[in-house]
Amino acid sequence: MTSDRTYHHGDLRRAVLTAALDVIRAEGPAALSLRDLARRAGVSHAAPAHHFKDRTGLLTAIATEGYGLFADALADAPDLRERGVRYVRFATEHPAHFQVMFQPDLYRADDPELIAEKERASVELRAGVTGLPAAGRGGDPRLTGVAAWSLAHGFATLLLSGNLSGAVGDRDPEEVFRVLAYLLFAPDGPAAG
Repeated sequence: MTSDRTYHHGDLRRAVLTAALDVIRAEGPAALSLRDLARRAGVSHAAPAHHFKDRTGLLTAIATEGYGLFADALADAPDLRERGVRYVRFATEHPAHFQVMFQPDLYRADDPELIAEKERASVELRAGVTGLPAAGRGGDPRLTGVAAWSLAHGFATLLLSGNLSGAVGDRDPEEVFRVLAYLLFAPDGPAAG
């Protein structure tokens, strides 16, 4: 039988991150407290500060990890629509990371590791816009990228907040997203003209 104190000698950093993600998923980032996380991990209240310094450091670590997972999730998607599907899937599988990643006021945006992972995710996002019909017909590829990002991020955010339950019903949200992306980005869709 293991006690909660084994975290002190094991991977305390991971234990605190996991506990923080649980809190964020259930109650949001505002509910985070290093003291509470230490209690959950069964260690002294100062132990989490050793790894993260403070609450902002913890949230920076969560955002950094999130952007890394996000970049991995987007990698090798065959086209823009599937990148969007993976975007939505990432948000539903990692809702706590997703909440923190897109609230830069929560973390240290100048953290070098965060910047590197965020750039890796940006490269993966931008790769999906390459070759889009709207970008290839003299349209602005950056604006096409913003439109695609807005669709995926908006859909994921509305889905997580429960605002699409009526519209999506019991259909697979990923399939619903594929339909929306096709409507907006198909060669003969509105974005083409």
